[in-house]
Amino acid sequence: MILKIFSEAILQAFQQLAGNKLRTLLSLLGIMIGILCIIMVFSAVDSLEENIRSSFDKLGDDVIYVSRFPWDEDPGDKWWIYSKRPNPDYDDFMALSNKLEGYDAISYSSFIGSKTVKYREDDVSNIFVVGASHQYNQIFRLKMSEGRFFSPTESHLGSNKIVIGHEVAQALFGDAQAVGKKVKVMGRMFTIIGVIQKEGNSLINIINYDEGVIVPLNAARKMFDIKQRGASISVKAGAGLDLDQLQDQITSVLRNKRKIKPKEDSNFSLNRLTIISQALDGFFAILTIAGLIIGGFATIVGMFSVANIMFVSVKERTRIIGIKKALGAKPFIILIEFLIEAIILCLLGGLLGLGIVWALAYAVTYALDFNIFLSTKNIVLGIGLSIFIGVLAGIIPAFIASRMDPVEAMRK
Repeated sequence: MILKIFSEAILQAFQQLAGNKLRTLLSLLGIMIGILCIIMVFSAVDSLEENIRSSFDKLGDDVIYVSRFPWDEDPGDKWWIYSKRPNPDYDDFMALSNKLEGYDAISYSSFIGSKTVKYREDDVSNIFVVGASHQYNQIFRLKMSEGRFFSPTESHLGSNKIVIGHEVAQALFGDAQAVGKKVKVMGRMFTIIGVIQKEGNSLINIINYDEGVIVPLNAARKMFDIKQRGASISVKAGAGLDLDQLQDQITSVLRNKRKIKPKEDSNFSLNRLTIISQALDGFFAILTIAGLIIGGFATIVGMFSVANIMFVSVKERTRIIGIKKALGAKPFIILIEFLIEAIILCLLGGLLGLGIVWALAYAVTYALDFNIFLSTKNIVLGIGLSIFIGVLAGIIPAFIASRMDPVEAMRK
């Protein structure tokens, strides 16, 4: 009986919608615009968040970075304090390597600057050069399309080996194999042992390895004074080691190595990815609230347009309602009929809005090479919101219709 009531109510709803095409179209537009606005904003925010967070993923959420400046403060506020701090040096790196326990990998790296890479008569300019220890690839999760990364021996001896980015390899060798060839960097010949897998475009490229090269740390130390160029030490926690425990170990080792007295403040900062994640959480929370406000106003307008249409529909069908009730139709059957009509109307508008969101997301992704996607969560949200709006918009007109006196309704 219940299934029969629902099936007849759905059929009648589609008959009414088809019989009043202009009114249905106007109602659909209201709901469509509301769902379009709110889901498009949510999809844009989700896509932006995914892109930014994936850009930071290479830093690792299980790594502690030793540097002069903290990530959770504006360096300009206490520049005069932080500028006096010493850069992390090779001695700090060796002290941590020898005395820390339970870590998985530790790396010391320095950004040398933008240089020119030459191969015979060809060259590529403005390529950044990094001097790094042999576990650098484990910290930053580098993947190789050709060859390998430095071995501990090559890093320790400062061998003339080099790892190059995808774009550098393409510019110098095209589709030919790069491993084994010799290139000149800063007047010194290096043998290519690896090519980093192409990373492609992202909204925030912290380190764009596509246009960079990496040389062994001790090879870089032979050519430059790394202390003057700034350096960073990165420590990756091992399995079962809590980051707080690792941070305590690093603090103890560095304070002891730098001979910092118990009452003195540390002259270094220990940073984690969680600092950035917390800042991003606040940023995206604000964007989500803004999306709710923008989409909320559009949705409210659509809801009132559907409610207005439902009031008109009830008024037009007053006599039919009276006849149904006179023949024995119970109030809840009349209520369900009009409620289902409102829900179907909103659901059609919501599905149309979701379809337009999908088309716009595809077009933007194709045109701008920035991935905007319509997630399952947002699809479910759009459908659920459409049903909820339909209930809100139709409940009062449906209740009025269900409470009509059959005699009075037939007279009208």
